[in-house]
Amino acid sequence: MKKILIAEDNDSNYILMTYILKKYYQFERAKNGKEAVEMVEKNEYDIVLMDIKMPIMDGLEATKAIKATHQELPVVALTANAFDSDRQLAMEAGCNDFLSKPVSSELCLNTIKKFIGE
Repeated sequence: MKKILIAEDNDSNYILMTYILKKYYQFERAKNGKEAVEMVEKNEYDIVLMDIKMPIMDGLEATKAIKATHQELPVVALTANAFDSDRQLAMEAGCNDFLSKPVSSELCLNTIKKFIGE
């Protein structure tokens, strides 16, 4: 089963993601960007779902750090900030795609499948 790292500091957003993903994927949680970077260094993931606004290290910084050592690992930004400028910043940081919250389960699953298959 494919494994996803969910970088999300908000409990209710994390619970929503687990509800969407639990039938199809294994997943682990990082509560901030620094934790996400450390977890990617220690574990194998097929994709990272990255919240942008997080404490300690935000998702943009974390994505840059992850992409510096794991260029092939897909990172999808998940953010409540849905402006074009936010999308642009996420893509410049190295994100492979961008989803705005609240995300529909269909869009989320289709986006993941685009990068890691069934």
